[in-house]
Amino acid sequence: MMGPAHSLSGAAAWLGVGAATAAAGHAMPWPVLVVGALICAGAALAPDLDHKSATISRAFGPLSRWLCEVVDKLSYAVYKATRKPADPRRSGGHRTLTHTWVWAVLIGAGASGIAVAGGRWAVLAILFVHLVLAVEGLLWRAARVSSDVLVWLLGATSAWILAGVLDQPGNGANWLFDAPGQEYLWLGLPIVLGALVHDIGDALTVSGCPILWPIPIGRKRWYPLGPPKALRFKAGSWVEVRVLMPVFMVLGGAGGVVALNLV
Repeated sequence: MMGPAHSLSGAAAWLGVGAATAAAGHAMPWPVLVVGALICAGAALAPDLDHKSATISRAFGPLSRWLCEVVDKLSYAVYKATRKPADPRRSGGHRTLTHTWVWAVLIGAGASGIAVAGGRWAVLAILFVHLVLAVEGLLWRAARVSSDVLVWLLGATSAWILAGVLDQPGNGANWLFDAPGQEYLWLGLPIVLGALVHDIGDALTVSGCPILWPIPIGRKRWYPLGPPKALRFKAGSWVEVRVLMPVFMVLGGAGGVVALNLV
């Protein structure tokens, strides 16, 4: 799928989690719901860090373009080192390592560890990165015609304000993990969810997605999971734009309403 659909699906997924926790009698504080949805929307773009033409490659200027090249080469090297005979030969690393459950768990756990060990500035950095990505995905038309600096300023300002709101008693800095020193340990959860939602979205397209690597399926270790080929679609096709994106909007809105106990 394309960036806007990925971001919408990420936000909808976290709002759905919020609705589930509310239905179970453990509603999220509203700042956790909002911040988690934005982080998840941004994290849903991150697996395409292996593609030099992806939205994330443009999000942070030369730094993100360089990082995309590094991740592409790393992903390709891992693919070559772990492929089985039935896995096809490739010339690049797109839709390999960063499109697996292993990558999703690692980056989520890494973000949680950084947030706990690094304190406020680490939390602000994590929020900044994902809020910039959320702007690029959810507000992509405005982001395309705006300067990168304005998008970065919006991300930095929003990160500072939202971190301040979360720090207020009862607003969720210690949501889910409330032991001393575990504030913001939950930040990794929307990051993991966003990456997995991205992978599931790509699995619906014609190329499929090797989500289960390194678990072998048949004679392949990089088996491209997906529905029957007749049900798949091309990235950016009318199915994605006219069907899935409206569905994500409706589901996200419904999830938000339930999560906030408005019904």
